[in-house]
This record gives sequence, structure tokens and C-alpha cells, in this order.
Amino acid sequence: MRHFSTIISHEIRSLLYSASTYIAAVLFLLVMAFFFMANLEEFTKSPQETAPATLFFQIFWIPVWFMVPLLTMRSLAEERRLGTLETLLTTSVSTTEVVLGKFFASYLLYLLLWGSTLGFHYILHYYAPDPRLMAPGPLIGGYLFIAVSGLLYVAVGIFASSLTNSQSVAAIICCVILIGLTIGLNYLATAQFLNQEALRTLKSTADSMQVFQHLADFSNGIIDTRQIIYYVSGATLALIFSILGVEYKLLQS
Repeated sequence: MRHFSTIISHEIRSLLYSASTYIAAVLFLLVMAFFFMANLEEFTKSPQETAPATLFFQIFWIPVWFMVPLLTMRSLAEERRLGTLETLLTTSVSTTEVVLGKFFASYLLYLLLWGSTLGFHYILHYYAPDPRLMAPGPLIGGYLFIAVSGLLYVAVGIFASSLTNSQSVAAIICCVILIGLTIGLNYLATAQFLNQEALRTLKSTADSMQVFQHLADFSNGIIDTRQIIYYVSGATLALIFSILGVEYKLLQS
């Protein structure tokens, strides 16, 4: 893994020079600022039982659906389209180093974008130092959830990019998988047909994979190691499939 740091720095520079990165950043900050202001407006109209930070993170899935595909769609797809991936892998750089380098570069930028939203909370605390508005528990738990779940979401984006040489197709595949992981699993857990005795195990599995329940637990200070293992193992599996996908495409070419 001696080329790992070089690949990460190169990928970060590539992301910073990419127009899709700035599109994702602008859209993300606009969407999150809009919801942040909307939450504060509701809080000022009438007393709310839920802290603004908790409400802020409940719509995390909306920016994730477009931000992650925009950050990851060109990582492997563009390299394959231009033919530079094959050239890169003919050197001493391994497929694992390339995939992991692209993953961590995208993940660091993902964290940076979410970290920039701390400015919203800082401004709120500066102009309205009310402890009810700045409950530290939901704030810390929410950002911890974002960091842990982001491992899986960014890995899914890398996997989608490894399946094709088209950026747009990679973005669509990534978006569909992310919708399935967030809304799809939540719907599956509440489906009535899973209440049958024969499907009890499947229902239990679906319940344990509900993203919104994970977010609620983190926001309430409940850190379940099973949830962390779920995201870490899911990310690992997606990256393994990405590595295998790249190597399979190379064998075919």
C-alpha cells in the first residue's frame, strides 16, 4: 500500500478540479440551509419537543441521494472511459490501492461538506445562545451517524462507478441503491406480509437495518455496535465488489 497516500492526494485534487464537486457542494449547502431555517421557523412559532439538531438530521437522505452520486460517479467510470485506468494498473499500483484511494478521497470530501454545516449551528449559538436550541447530544450523535453511515453510502457510489464507463449511468445506479438502502428498507420493515411466521427472520433483519431508527438511536446517545458493524461491513463488502468488478473488466478488455 505504498502508493496509497499518493493516490488519495491525486484523487482529492481531481475532485477539487471537478465541476460536479462544486455542484454537489452548492446544492447540498442550499438544501441544508433551507431546511435549517425552516426548522428554526417552526421552533419559533410554537414550542417543539424535538431539538432543532434532531430535525436537521432527519432529512439527511435528501442531500445524500444527489451528493454521493455526484462525488463518486466519475471515480472509476471516467477512468475507464478515458482508458487511464488500464494504464494506471499496468504500473506497480494495485487495484486495491486505486479503489481504496478513490473511496477515501470521496469520503473525506463527504465529511468536509457535512462538517461545513457546523457553521449553521455556530451562527445560531452566537446569535441565540439558548440551550434548548443547541442540545449537544443530538448534535454530536447526528454527526457521528453521518460519519458512520457515510462509509456505506460512499462505498456504494464507488461500487456503482466500477460497473460502467458512463458517469450518468453510475450516478443513476448509485442513486437507486441509496434509495433502496434508506426508503426501501424502511418500507420493507413495515410491510404487512413480513408478519407471517415463516418470514419472521426476514422481518427481524429488515428491522435491524432501518436507517431512520439508527439515526434516532445515535441522536439519543444510543451507540449500538451492531449498527456500526452493519455500516462498516456493508462498506467493506461494496469495496470488495468494486475491486472484483474492476479486475473483471480488465480481464475482459
